[in-house]
Amino acid sequence: MSRFLLITADNAFEQTVRLAAAGALPGDVLSVKPELLQQPEDLLDLLAVQRPEVLILGPGMAPDGALRLATVVDVRFPNVSMVLISDENPEFVLQAMRAGIRDVLQPAADIPAVRMLLERACHAFASRHRTENPHQAAKQEHGLVIGVFSPKGGVGKTTVATNVAVGLGKLAPMGVVLVDLDLQFGDVASNLYLNPEYSVLDAVSGSAAQDTMVLKAFLTPHPSGIYALCAPKNPAEADNISAAQLAVLLKQLTAEFPYVVVDTGPGLTEHSLAALEQCTDAIWVTGMDVPSVRGLRTGLDVLGSLNLFPESRHVVLNFADSKTGLSVQDIEATLGAPVDVSIPRSRGLSLATNRGVPLLQDEVRDPATKNLRGLVERFDPQWRARTQRKLHRRVVI
Repeated sequence: MSRFLLITADNAFEQTVRLAAAGALPGDVLSVKPELLQQPEDLLDLLAVQRPEVLILGPGMAPDGALRLATVVDVRFPNVSMVLISDENPEFVLQAMRAGIRDVLQPAADIPAVRMLLERACHAFASRHRTENPHQAAKQEHGLVIGVFSPKGGVGKTTVATNVAVGLGKLAPMGVVLVDLDLQFGDVASNLYLNPEYSVLDAVSGSAAQDTMVLKAFLTPHPSGIYALCAPKNPAEADNISAAQLAVLLKQLTAEFPYVVVDTGPGLTEHSLAALEQCTDAIWVTGMDVPSVRGLRTGLDVLGSLNLFPESRHVVLNFADSKTGLSVQDIEATLGAPVDVSIPRSRGLSLATNRGVPLLQDEVRDPATKNLRGLVERFDPQWRARTQRKLHRRVVI
């Protein structure tokens, strides 16, 4: 199956689409010449086999014929996002919209413009697809905000956050946003091998705070099918971002995306507490050492006194190793809470972090892969709907 189905006789435009998709969006591009589709049934049969997310009616198609095809496809495959490449007049564009075309672009558009068009079309497909499933519809209406926290630094919060986001991207393609709230020294950009043009500061400033469509323009797409909103490159810019602005930002994103994953800085800062207030789920990360465990216990006690616990919490034991002199039972006794997921110390995980390719993106065979998948599964609506399944289970190292 192909994610993008392109109908065009223009080889140059076909190359532009392939480059645009390869630069930011996972999935194959299948190109078909218009003359091979003599009847609408030919296209419908192809759509039934390929099940694409986006149908691109490209240059080389007769305008009237493109509209007739679009009308038929809109009835038979209403979830498919259709885009038209045409330089016709505004009246024709209006007719195209009435036929079910979602977007129209000039044939001379460059690669960034085509990429943006495809991103919008994929997001529209994901939104329509979610509303078909009752669980997905509920999730869209009440998007999960998953915060990753730890009072101590160096316990692998960002590694956990990026892998959770990438894993969730496979459940909801283009429906996940990873927000880096370690505003001074955030590593989400490096962990995802991104060079973002915009940051959290842009997303909370100006018209983005009032208009969600403007906000979406500041999100950076990642090849795994998620979006990222990275920390400012200049640590001094963190002082220009208030806790109130972050609360508004997370509410905006939750209204648009089923999953918002928040990577926080170490400690219980004003920004972290503002994020925690918006979270439906909190992932508490600790290393397998006494300072990390005691620090987390102190942090949990402080949050308990402030009554700042989200609806669901998930304790993750990172760098798990049976030779450290601590057992899971020791850690649980200190925390006063069960450990839900243990992620073993892994050479592959360290290598993936240094490469900027999360372990779950490449599905590398590694002891940590299965455990990270287990953590991601806890946010799958089907898993959460199984009331007989216990939320907290004893882990074994």
